[in-house]
Amino acid sequence: MFHKEGHKIIFLTFVFVVGCSLLADSFIPITWLRTIVLIVLLAFLILILQFFRNPKRNTVLNNKQVVSPVDGKVVVIEEVFEKEYFNEKRLQVSVFMSPINVHVTRYPISGNVIFSKYHPGKFLVAWHPKASEENERTTVVVENETYGKVLHRQIAGALAKRIVNYAKINDKAVQGGESGFIKFGSRVDLFLPLDTKIKVTLNQKVRGGESIIAEAND
Repeated sequence: MFHKEGHKIIFLTFVFVVGCSLLADSFIPITWLRTIVLIVLLAFLILILQFFRNPKRNTVLNNKQVVSPVDGKVVVIEEVFEKEYFNEKRLQVSVFMSPINVHVTRYPISGNVIFSKYHPGKFLVAWHPKASEENERTTVVVENETYGKVLHRQIAGALAKRIVNYAKINDKAVQGGESGFIKFGSRVDLFLPLDTKIKVTLNQKVRGGESIIAEAND
């Protein structure tokens, strides 16, 4: 199953690969060279198909828990001052996505969307310290009565040239449901209450909609 954001790109890539394959078959007489070209074209098509895949995830709804919004690796767990929305200290957990990860962004908690904003910006590498403030990004805040407010921020990377955000103010977010999509390598930051229980460690691989990032402190 492929994500709707990739349908046009997949079609164009398929046409490109088929066209180039026919040209290679007609104009490259050297068998080994023609074979290499065909393998490269096939690998390119498989890479695009893999990038836009949209596997079904089994999210166990729990208002006391925060699930990972994306697939990837945890690269940041630290206390920071979040100045766009909260204007106070929060726990930041960041997940880095490589180009081969699923790039669907999912709601980390269920609740009401109370903030959603797009910021144009640069395309620094996603792990750059200033990426969360200077790169193209979107910020979404969801609130529920059990956990409180959770902010997740999609951040474009050096390869990501388009962020898609579906979240609108007053939408009803469902934990694990789609909130957006980022095209190519990028990162998502979570900003959580200081008293939250972090359930992941640095460099841990996580799955969007399934891995538990944090849990409310009783």
